[in-house]
Amino acid sequence: MGIISSENNILGKSYIVFFDLDRTLVNANSGKLLVSQAYEKRIMTFTDLISAIWLSFLYKFNLKDTEKIIAGMVRWLAGVHQRTVTELSSEIFEKYMLPAISDETRKEIIMHKNKNAAVVILSSALSPVCRAVADYLEMDEIICTDLEVDGDMYTGRPSGKLCFGNEKVIRLTKYCEKNNNKVEDTWYYGDSISDLPVLSIVGYPVCINPDRQLRKRAKEKNWIIYDWN
Repeated sequence: MGIISSENNILGKSYIVFFDLDRTLVNANSGKLLVSQAYEKRIMTFTDLISAIWLSFLYKFNLKDTEKIIAGMVRWLAGVHQRTVTELSSEIFEKYMLPAISDETRKEIIMHKNKNAAVVILSSALSPVCRAVADYLEMDEIICTDLEVDGDMYTGRPSGKLCFGNEKVIRLTKYCEKNNNKVEDTWYYGDSISDLPVLSIVGYPVCINPDRQLRKRAKEKNWIIYDWN
């Protein structure tokens, strides 16, 4: 699945600015927050918790394909009602993510809006979390990882491809084509080396608190680097 929006919010905008979510718009990891709070509220089993911790270990040390890790991280959602996840995401946002939105982030978004830009979340994070952040920051649309649903229940599988790595390039390019915007006129804000493919195609790449690998590449390419609180 791709764009999640009730209407075309970017008609007449001058250019498009894409933001990653975790560690970029919000100085937090939404996936870890979802897992910890789901277990605390007994939405997730202990077995699923151990599996999530193991997958996080594999991701940290790059011991398994990242897309397979992300896909595995959402299996605990099988049989969970959509409303439960929406409510949990809203609670996590209010309690943990809202305080982790820096003043610099807010100012950057306002700066672009004042220039008549569309501001869009482009993230591998799950749609309920992205929606909570986008609504608060009054962003125009979200492009993210959606989940497969059977009736009102999640199946524990992604719906379509994960919005990660090269898939972000595809989603961004299609979005720009749909809205008659040139990729070279767009901005992308990211924090991780996994964002390198999409940062490399936009006209204005910006690295927020980049990890070691991305910081090195950003310096080589003379990209903008911001270290925000």
